[in-house]
Amino acid sequence: MSSVTGNLIANERVVFESKKHWIAPVRDSWIAALLILGGLLLWVITPSGDGLLEFLWSLLGLLRWVMLIVGAGWIAYNVVAWQTAEFAVTNLRVLRYEGLIQKRTSETLLSGVTDVKLNVGLLGARLGYGDIRIFTQSGDAGADSFRSITQPSEFRNAMMTVKIQDQQAARSGAPAAPAPPPAAAPAPAAPAPAAPAAAPSGATVPSSAEDQAARLLKLAELRDQGVISAEEFEAKKAEILARM
Repeated sequence: MSSVTGNLIANERVVFESKKHWIAPVRDSWIAALLILGGLLLWVITPSGDGLLEFLWSLLGLLRWVMLIVGAGWIAYNVVAWQTAEFAVTNLRVLRYEGLIQKRTSETLLSGVTDVKLNVGLLGARLGYGDIRIFTQSGDAGADSFRSITQPSEFRNAMMTVKIQDQQAARSGAPAAPAPPPAAAPAPAAPAPAAPAAAPSGATVPSSAEDQAARLLKLAELRDQGVISAEEFEAKKAEILARM
């Protein structure tokens, strides 16, 4: 049983699966390759000698074997890790299981995914591999990277398709908005107030003191701005004061 199948929860199904591309152990083993090349170089150039030189050459010979063994073991580990890595998109989560000694696993809820970045170089486009970086609401701190996976575009598309379908289902299943309450019956119109009796012919309707004071202030501003002269201001002032 695969790691993906063995870790599914209730009502969860696999939508898309992917593996690591064969380029993965090549990308992960460049340091191991340098160790092997260094060990082979020491094998070629190690001279022989007596005394202290013989001891130094013996140490170099031991270092040569260490470099060759560590490099070969590192490459073998990367090959096994490549063969056993699993990636999957389900209707609920994004799953990753890889590594042997140092396990690297992640189970990310699709509802928490905010962005998916796809990185496919020129060589990756030709060979069919790429890197995916998944961002959640935690930002860069919660980002998860899938390196050298096969069918990276399809993997990303499967994630986004499931997420969009979930959003559409959530919208369609939302409760209908409550109907607006019935409009209240209009209140009976109040009787129109009786029109004030007309002032007798020739009488002047007195203005309120507040209105007259406001007019005085406005006239003072016009005088200060030079719009009217001081004589005009005094004449209007006298007229307003006479009405108060």
